[in-house]
Amino acid sequence: MNFRHALITTGLLLVLFLALYTLNRTTGVLDRVTTNIGLEVTGVVLNPVRQLEATVADLWNGYIDLVHVREENVALQKRIQVLEAQVLAQSEDMAELRRLRELLKMPLDVSWTPLGARILAGRIGPNSQLESFTINRGYTTGAAPGTPIVTNQGLIGKVLRAAPHTATAILLTHPTSRIAIFTQKSRTPGILTGLGPNRPMEVRYMDKATKAEPGELLVTSGLDGKYPKGIPVARILSMRPSSSSEFMTILAEPLADMSHTEEVLLLEPTGIVRPPEPASPAPAFVGPPLPDFLKTRDEKEGAEKSTR
Repeated sequence: MNFRHALITTGLLLVLFLALYTLNRTTGVLDRVTTNIGLEVTGVVLNPVRQLEATVADLWNGYIDLVHVREENVALQKRIQVLEAQVLAQSEDMAELRRLRELLKMPLDVSWTPLGARILAGRIGPNSQLESFTINRGYTTGAAPGTPIVTNQGLIGKVLRAAPHTATAILLTHPTSRIAIFTQKSRTPGILTGLGPNRPMEVRYMDKATKAEPGELLVTSGLDGKYPKGIPVARILSMRPSSSSEFMTILAEPLADMSHTEEVLLLEPTGIVRPPEPASPAPAFVGPPLPDFLKTRDEKEGAEKSTR
């Protein structure tokens, strides 16, 4: 029974195959159907593969681009750091150049030679004994003890102790500092004395008849021979007559910025004597002739010679 069914099924399939073969030979419909089905199946399979390939390619290219961008970003950041360092260095050089140019404007005569120096260490402490700074010159390079030191603003101090190539200087506010000065306008002499750090300076031995006023500048007189004449030193803060002496009580503040100074000038004496200032000629007398009793002997002799 089973064999018979199998034989019948085989015969029917053979007849169906022959029929379809004959139909396809005459019309080609089966070829078109199978071709279309195969193309559709191929498209269904290949499209996702192609899309996946494109996605992977885009991701890879994007990653490579990001890597390049990251590398360029790192290189640009390094370049920016280099340029910022160069700009900072240029700014420091320009600031130093401006300070040095101001230093070179300091009025000096032939008796003094300016020598540039750099401050190595600023004020060491708050006590008066430490009111000092260290410079990069010593007694072999022009920084002998007692050498005046100035900035572009004015006098700042003098050399106290010197080694061969470095020296210690004290500020003009040190209690041992004594500077002969003039008031700039009224030309009244006095002695400017330091009172220690964070305190004003005091002007001593200035006559009560002085016409100086608060705000007037004090400049070196050069009378002590220790400092050049005409260097700005301080500005008067207050003044009043002293109740215990015949002098004025005057307080002043130094002009030089002692906490933000980097370069200074040492004023080394040259040994050349400054030529004396020419005396101003006596004013010519204008008016009627003087009586004989007021004329000098020379004038009388000149008048007699002219009448002869």
